[in-house]
Amino acid sequence: MRERAKKGGISVHGIAGSYVVLVGMDVTEQMRKGLLGFSIERIDRTEDERYWLKGFKTFEQSASQNPGTLVSTLNNPIQDFQWGDYTAKPGHTYVYRVVPAYGTPENLTHGPEVELTISTEAEDEGSHAVFFNRGVAGSQAYVRKFGNVPPYEVEDNKAFEWLSRGLLEGMVRFIRQANGSSWSIRASVYEFTYIPILEEFRAAIDRGVDVRIIYDNKANGPGEANRNALRKAKIDSKFAIPRNANPSYISHNKFILLLKNDKPVEVWTGSTNITDGGIFGHSNVGHIIRDEGVAAAYMDYWNMLSQDPQAKKLRTWCDSNNPVPGGRLANQFIQPIFSCRGSLTALEWYAEKMDSAKSSVFFTAAFGINKLFEDVLKEDKPYLRFILLDKPGKGLDIIRGDRDNQISVGGVLDENALDKWLNSRWKEEKLTGLNKHVQYIHTKYMLLDPLGDDPIVITGSANFSKNSTINNDENMVVIRGNGRVADMYLGEFMRLYDHFRFRGTQLGDKAKSRKGKKPSLYLTPDDSWTNAHFQAGHPKQKQRLLFS
Repeated sequence: MRERAKKGGISVHGIAGSYVVLVGMDVTEQMRKGLLGFSIERIDRTEDERYWLKGFKTFEQSASQNPGTLVSTLNNPIQDFQWGDYTAKPGHTYVYRVVPAYGTPENLTHGPEVELTISTEAEDEGSHAVFFNRGVAGSQAYVRKFGNVPPYEVEDNKAFEWLSRGLLEGMVRFIRQANGSSWSIRASVYEFTYIPILEEFRAAIDRGVDVRIIYDNKANGPGEANRNALRKAKIDSKFAIPRNANPSYISHNKFILLLKNDKPVEVWTGSTNITDGGIFGHSNVGHIIRDEGVAAAYMDYWNMLSQDPQAKKLRTWCDSNNPVPGGRLANQFIQPIFSCRGSLTALEWYAEKMDSAKSSVFFTAAFGINKLFEDVLKEDKPYLRFILLDKPGKGLDIIRGDRDNQISVGGVLDENALDKWLNSRWKEEKLTGLNKHVQYIHTKYMLLDPLGDDPIVITGSANFSKNSTINNDENMVVIRGNGRVADMYLGEFMRLYDHFRFRGTQLGDKAKSRKGKKPSLYLTPDDSWTNAHFQAGHPKQKQRLLFS
């Protein structure tokens, strides 16, 4: 949902996902003079509560709070033109009172307030349900809530519940819809070891549901772990189909298909492996699509996979039965793209779509940036490209050469990032230990012009890589023109982007290498902080205009 409000030279634009509200502010040149930032009060009309939003930064002149304490933006305003409220809840109505601050740090005054009323999206509504886990076990929020205690040591599964943030619960509800012999479940999974979910499949079998699960059974993948988990959950070979062919490639799908009276009706897809690390560790998404055409396409693909085909045969099938979209996409377009394929046409199509974006691109990359994308990112474009990476990789320095490529890389505030000065304000963060290879960002999605009237969302299991396109079993979905879905994905992207960007640019190795200069954790005592936001061509100016 999106709403706008304007008053007295101040304008506010709100973009609400499910757990995130993004607020973009703008001011006239006259109102910029002397501006010290924005104070924002949030009124929750659903739960009948109100308070000033909080942040970590204070004016140095008034920094008397205890180290690491969140402070009210009433006296320590936000010095940015884009703010994310990452504590929102789904299906709530909020009023944001945005008030410009002037004067001096010791004697703040406030200008005309602007009220923005906006409602967050329900996670599950209509033809799409979107569930993102928390994805930030290594965070100040986790430390404040649970200390640095591993989640499996926190009583009553409270840490796991917090980390799941509805992802596990959404998957369980999806499976439990199948109740009785009129229902069927067809799944294709890569890592399949989280026993409570396997037990949900077993319970569906006990309810009379016709269940069949294709699982990766290869020596170079999770085959042995999957077999052990299936035995533990008492799911025998009648219901589980091993994917053995193509031992050098992986069966990387993570989808579950529901059929009613033998008719495919909806599909769960996304990036989430059915493991404790997939659900509670690194960032992941589960996406339900209730579209009979899409479900039927997944059913055809599943039937092909159930034959355990060699890659050559599957490539021919995907190319013939699931062609890459051609020409201009139709309004409200939605289509899956399956792998493996006989060429890089699908990957080239994603790169072409990125290249033809009008206002912005946002995408996640768990395993680095493919050269096709790198070539696009090296081109001079008038718009911003936001890139969220799990870790630095080859080619990163090249794309950093264009400052319109806004890059955020996963990380935590560990003892290497926290020197004595920083330690007085921040607490060390630790990961869950649930993930071995991908620690932070495991999602695979791209958002094209998500803030415009015609957004495109591309999401699924494939890592935007050569192997994911021509070798592995994969599925992606292209969704055009659905603003609700775009807003939910954009909010979650920015939540993680801001979280990791701060750790990388403010407190990480890059910040510490600046000739010994301490990164500023204080607010600027005058309006000079606004200069870059109004400098023509500067990324901050482009971001101000994009979000406001």
